[in-house]
Parts: sequence; C-alpha cells; structure tokens
Amino acid sequence: MSIRHGLLALLERGQMYGYQLRAAFEESTGATWPLNIGQVYTTLGRLERDGLVLALPENEGGQRPYEITDAGRAELALWFATPISRTDRPRDELAIKLALALTTPGVDVRAVVQNQRTATMRALQEFGRLKRIDDRPDDLAWRLVLDAMMFQAEAELRWLDHCEASLVRYRPKPANSPTGAAGATGPAGTPGPAAADPAAGDPSAGAGPRVGGKLPR
Repeated sequence: MSIRHGLLALLERGQMYGYQLRAAFEESTGATWPLNIGQVYTTLGRLERDGLVLALPENEGGQRPYEITDAGRAELALWFATPISRTDRPRDELAIKLALALTTPGVDVRAVVQNQRTATMRALQEFGRLKRIDDRPDDLAWRLVLDAMMFQAEAELRWLDHCEASLVRYRPKPANSPTGAAGATGPAGTPGPAAADPAAGDPSAGAGPRVGGKLPR
C-alpha cells in the first residue's frame, strides 16, 4: 500500500494533522503497517509540494491540519480505479534471501528454510489468536486486512514446503565446471569424453536438475 495514497484517503474523510493521520492509518490497516511520525510529515510535505494537499493555519493546540485538494481527490480516484500490478509491489525479500543462500558458500539453506517456517507459523498462530478474540466483529476493514495476512502466511508456508522438497532433489553444479559436468569440454572448448557419450549429453540422463543459481521449480 502506498503511504501517499493512504494519507490522501484519510484526508478525504476530513481535515487532520500529523498525529491524527498516523493513528487513523494504523487503525485502518489493523496496525499491520506501523508508521513513524517522520514518515507522515515527510509524505505530507511531498503531497503539499505536488498540490495534492493544503496545509492550513495552526489550531489553538499548535497542530497544523491538512486538507485534500481537488487534484488530490483526482489522484486518489485514479489510484482506487487502477489495479495493483505485481511489479508495483516490494520485492520478495524471502525469495531473494533463499536464492542468495543457494549460491553463498557456508550457508545452511535448509536451516534458513526451517527458521523462516518457524517464524511464519508463529505469525499465523498470532493472526488466528487475534481473529478469535476479535472485539470488533463489525469492523470489516480490519477483518479483511487480517484475513489477507493469514492467507499470505499460509501461502508462504506452502512455498517453504516446496522449497524444502526441491532442496532434496537439488544437485549443485561443480564449482570448477562452468557447464555442471566434469569433462564436458576439452581444451579450447573442444568436446571432452563426457560430450562424446550421447547419454552424457542428454539432460534426462543426469543425476538431478541443473538449476544453477536459481530456485528449483
């Protein structure tokens, strides 16, 4: 979710100052995306620069409220009307971490998977606990956010199961051979003994899948 558009959506409800926006943002997202006040004011400054919000005079308490402009409403309407693309979302840090673990010497990839599985299972259990003790059953926004996080955790556990099964079949190519088969080429790139054997050149005759530095699928 874009903090920029999140603040615009909140200001569409009415004028608010920084701390009100932070509290409303965290409440609307079920406290799943905590914001610090610096992020709020930095984003407000950019929105004001772009003409999407207007800073109002300070109130008696010394707070400066903001209100959304017509340009801000147009920007917000466009955001709601535009589907979120996979390329617009943050990179999957876990997938990148496992991909790098496979190609980094000395890393126990199975331990990385198991540690993540334990953490994800704990998170899923906590989401389930929150759902059971939910004291605001009529708050649909909160329940949808919680459901989304539960579904994501369940999907991550299934993917980790897949990773673990793939690691059992994984055969890394020898570090001293760029092709993954010793003797596949002779001097100056000429065919070696392995390449001379038709069976040796058949990928289906190998001991396991060659996945290089990528996660096996």
